[in-house]
Amino acid sequence: MGEEKKLGLDRRDFLKLGGSATAALLAGTALPSSALAAPPLPFNPATPAALPTRNLGKTGYRVGLFSLGGQAAIEQPNNEEVAVAIVERALDLGVNYLDTAAMYGRGVSQGYIGQVMKRRRQQAFLATKTHDRSRDGSLRLLEQSLSLLETDHVDLWQLHHLDSMDDIERIFAKGGAIEAMQQAREQKQVRFLGITGHTDPEVLMEAIRRFPFDNILMAVNAADPHHLSFREKLLPLAVERGMGIVGMKIPARGRILAAPATATTPYKFPEGMKPGTLAMREALYYVLSLPVSTVIIGCDTVAQLEENVALARAFTPLNESQMAALTAKTEPIARQALFFRKWA
Repeated sequence: MGEEKKLGLDRRDFLKLGGSATAALLAGTALPSSALAAPPLPFNPATPAALPTRNLGKTGYRVGLFSLGGQAAIEQPNNEEVAVAIVERALDLGVNYLDTAAMYGRGVSQGYIGQVMKRRRQQAFLATKTHDRSRDGSLRLLEQSLSLLETDHVDLWQLHHLDSMDDIERIFAKGGAIEAMQQAREQKQVRFLGITGHTDPEVLMEAIRRFPFDNILMAVNAADPHHLSFREKLLPLAVERGMGIVGMKIPARGRILAAPATATTPYKFPEGMKPGTLAMREALYYVLSLPVSTVIIGCDTVAQLEENVALARAFTPLNESQMAALTAKTEPIARQALFFRKWA
């Protein structure tokens, strides 16, 4: 029993994921990268004592198991006091990766994060996204993002929400967004390049085959095996390629949770929808037991953030039988837990 058991994988599954790439995830040092050498990678001095860390693929960055997503309170208009407090507290607690997007609140999320970044930029690996599929449109969004985030560069720039093969064709066509990404990296406005997606694993796999992206942000939770599984083929491919792998939609915006409206976890739960079946601890530990680098979760309150960080700090990997049991528990609510997948 070695590090593979700590990730909740048996020897056969571990080997399927690709030896050298998985070793890079687990090792104390990452594989060398040809990405931007300067400025130096961020460093949050609170992280080493506060959170377990893993390699973010080949980037050379050690990321805490819990990272802060830029939705929930952080994308709500007229919510600056709450949103900024969450970002500040996250950094204080050792969180060292912040994820946002041009689309979140139409710039609101980036603006709140920017209020903190103008003072604490070097404490966070900063990721944002473009939802435009063209070169020129994406470059315009990047300029807006840099301005709102109060920085001259982001650590990770991602193609947002790849949903269809048509998205892929538009991005890789002449004048497509991939040209913007390459140009921005050459001009040192961005350090690494990535993709994100929720709906169809085949779309993301095609993107990975066409370009050596550094990172993937994928929607995966305990209900994943029930429909268009990302874990089955996409996750092993990303590990094989040595990518940073970030999980999202862990609580499915509360839909997977049995008690989504407790004092510390007031996730917004759609009226009339039946309760989920998992505790937050179960939902989080399922995904952290996969070969992911970190997970991002948007928070509504500082108390919710603190609870999630505490869970990540105390993380104990699940074995395959425990993970299978959690997947079985989600079967009655699979469609609502995977609301972001493509359904016929």
